[in-house]
Amino acid sequence: MVRIKPFAAVRPPKQYVEEVAARPYDVLNSVEAKAEAGEKSLLHITKPEIDFDPIIDEHSQPAYDKAVENFGAWQEKGWLVQDEKPYYYVYAQTMDGRTQYGLVVCAHTDDYASGAIKKHELTRRDKEEDRMIHVRIQNANIEPVFFSYPDNDEVDAIVNKYIIEEPEYDFVAADGFGHHFWVIDDQADIDRLTELFAGIPAFYVADGHHRTAAAALVGAEKKSQNPNHTGEEEYNWFMTVAFPDSQLKIIDYNRVVKDLNGLTPEQLVEALGEDFEVREEGTGIYKPGRLHEFSMYLGGKWYSLVAKEGRYDDNDPIGVLDVTILSNLVLDKLLGIKDLRTDKRIDFVGGIRGLGELSRRVDSGEMAVAFALYPVSMKQLVDIADSGNIMPPKTTWFEPKLRSGLAIHKLA
Repeated sequence: MVRIKPFAAVRPPKQYVEEVAARPYDVLNSVEAKAEAGEKSLLHITKPEIDFDPIIDEHSQPAYDKAVENFGAWQEKGWLVQDEKPYYYVYAQTMDGRTQYGLVVCAHTDDYASGAIKKHELTRRDKEEDRMIHVRIQNANIEPVFFSYPDNDEVDAIVNKYIIEEPEYDFVAADGFGHHFWVIDDQADIDRLTELFAGIPAFYVADGHHRTAAAALVGAEKKSQNPNHTGEEEYNWFMTVAFPDSQLKIIDYNRVVKDLNGLTPEQLVEALGEDFEVREEGTGIYKPGRLHEFSMYLGGKWYSLVAKEGRYDDNDPIGVLDVTILSNLVLDKLLGIKDLRTDKRIDFVGGIRGLGELSRRVDSGEMAVAFALYPVSMKQLVDIADSGNIMPPKTTWFEPKLRSGLAIHKLA
């Protein structure tokens, strides 16, 4: 079972929200952030290195100091204001005519430690430390994590009660995605949501594994420093936007490789025939249409690759994943890529960029070959998390990303 609580969000007044709201820190580099950030943008807080000319190391002390300075300045100037009372919030996103409705809540760090908040990816300690520093210096969760939870009809009914009203925020960002935000201010609804989630078996981390781990680690640090710790202090809680499983859609997460490991294109195609049914599809973009089918772009042509039966285990929740099949039978076996986390010969391309990005990177000479995968399903993600297994790196890509700056949670 999971615990949630309302919180008094620090958030922009309605007239400033479009200027303050920003893309997450990890989807754009410092140069892109500097070009994108207006005067009031949260990027000055989440990527403070952009306030220096030239841009400085994002992990340097001056950058961290600037983040704290800017967070204070945004509140002094009234660009961020704290709500007077604890609330829950509804945050909805619209992409390609489809809208998903999430609840902005605080989750408890102990639920991460106990496994009630389930993960499907490994985290790296260096990235955890980086996110921990940001939580420590601000004493706040500046950006939310992205959770899913099993559908619940009564939760949906409470959400539906609010979304028929005029939203607090309602705007379309530069990328064309819509963002909508409501305040759940009826105490009876707040109390009932808290009760309902106490009966929901688990949260699933969709996006934000490192931020989740960092929040739990900072909570543990503060616990160790407080001899009167009770477990209810604000530092035990961290901000998430939680969506019902059925509303979420995972899109493809594809691979590009710099060289063919000494093979010619013809030799690679021939070698693939041992484990795949290989069919040339011509020069037009070819997208995989089902599980265990891949598309490959090589030498100006697209190919369909369908894994032969017996080359994977349908009873193994990890072995049956297409990312595992591709890694084992192609990237490792033929191209010599053993570790997706560290090998510099491979890069990953989110499906939001389209398959044209794969052919562009190969045609430019930057990469030698590209592979497109059929997306993982939410059921696969949940099954793997429930079984305690971990997905291979770069398996899931959720879109749209949560916009940062709509709500901030202070730890004190």
